[in-house]
Amino acid sequence: MERGSAVAVDAHQHFWMPARGDYGWLNDEVAPLVRDFMPKDLAPILQRNGIGRTVLVQAAETEGETEFLLGIAERTDFVAGVVGWLDMEGEQFPERLAKSRENPWFVGLRPMLQSLPEDYILRPRVLENLRRVAETGLAFDILTFPRHLPFVLKALEKVPELRAVLDHLSKPDIAAGTLDPWREHIAALARFPNLSCKVSGMVTEAGPGWTRETLRPYVDHVAACFGEERLIFGSDWPVATLAASYDDVVEAARELLGRHFGPGGMEKVFGGNAARFYRLAS
Repeated sequence: MERGSAVAVDAHQHFWMPARGDYGWLNDEVAPLVRDFMPKDLAPILQRNGIGRTVLVQAAETEGETEFLLGIAERTDFVAGVVGWLDMEGEQFPERLAKSRENPWFVGLRPMLQSLPEDYILRPRVLENLRRVAETGLAFDILTFPRHLPFVLKALEKVPELRAVLDHLSKPDIAAGTLDPWREHIAALARFPNLSCKVSGMVTEAGPGWTRETLRPYVDHVAACFGEERLIFGSDWPVATLAASYDDVVEAARELLGRHFGPGGMEKVFGGNAARFYRLAS
């Protein structure tokens, strides 16, 4: 059931157990993350920050991990939905999509485009399946680097009805202070009314020496482009812990976004927009 909500929502967090064996990116380069992160670890942090619900997002390119996350959602009171994974080029995609949508916790789909060729999203079968996703009204998370954005733009031109959200502002190189051509691409993409943007993942792209002033130009730009109706807060926990605490992420987002939006707008960015976009059940 679709509805707005005054309950604060973290629209982007992960759980994992590395021993499951399908997280190939969890290696020595991100050593602090190579351990279990589960609901018991996040629950007190959410309570401390006044966040009542979360959207749990896939972190492995397997249906097995999606099933693992759906099981967590079913038994975890604060998880409101799961953004899962399906093979966008698989012959069985239509059947797998229909089956996944039978689970009430399955609220969105995310291929890990950042690790795929830039033009992957324009492959004929992927576009065909994007149209199927659009027909269902299911939410679609776009995980990319800025180099992918020209191809994402072409995909949205072909499937403008797709209800999609850019994860992590598309990971601009905040550490280097690079704004262009990311800034131009974001402005072009924001012209699609069905596209939203997650204010998430910034501290990881900025690195351990980040400050709020480091993040400000990026937040200012997406605030101007998407406005209070199409921005969605996400912590990207536990990935963000490589550069900041959960509390730091929340406080930085609240301060930087609070420069643009009043109480009503902030309530949307920190809850109502996520509830509407993912069609979270009451």
